[in-house]
Amino acid sequence: MSLSTRAIAGIAGVVVVGAASLGTGIYWAHDAGKPRENVATMVVGTSTTTAAPFCYNDGKPLDSDYINACAERAQKASEAKQLPTLDVRSSDRIGVGVPKELADKGWYAMTDGGSSSGSRASIISNAKGVTYSGSKSAAGLMSAGDITSVTVVSQDPASKDLYAVWFFDLKNQAS
Repeated sequence: MSLSTRAIAGIAGVVVVGAASLGTGIYWAHDAGKPRENVATMVVGTSTTTAAPFCYNDGKPLDSDYINACAERAQKASEAKQLPTLDVRSSDRIGVGVPKELADKGWYAMTDGGSSSGSRASIISNAKGVTYSGSKSAAGLMSAGDITSVTVVSQDPASKDLYAVWFFDLKNQAS
């Protein structure tokens, strides 16, 4: 049995396309296996977003000058709408997740909302070893304005050293 030149060219074309697809897939799978370091996750309803720490010093405690400068940069980033952002309604539930390494040191999360003007509302406080806050009703966490700011902090409760700070913005929507 003899194959025609067209059949041989067709088979060769399939082999070339298959090899290229396989090579691309292997490269993508190799590259995709590297997780982003120290990413926190913000969950609102069924939506999520992630962010690397806004303030971080390679796992070493942050000094007060660095924290102050970082807070100023975060404020400017929020004003420029550059922080990770999700929409939120009062009927939603909100949760936060942090990496295990930083959760083991201790952490807390809060919003600039709550029941009284100018207050802070806790999403989770004094957590240690727990990587997810659980979900809380957004109604008690939202600020009265258009944006609710969320701050997540990795802090050793004994030494009070801060190791990482993440910032998220939630765009308040009508229910």
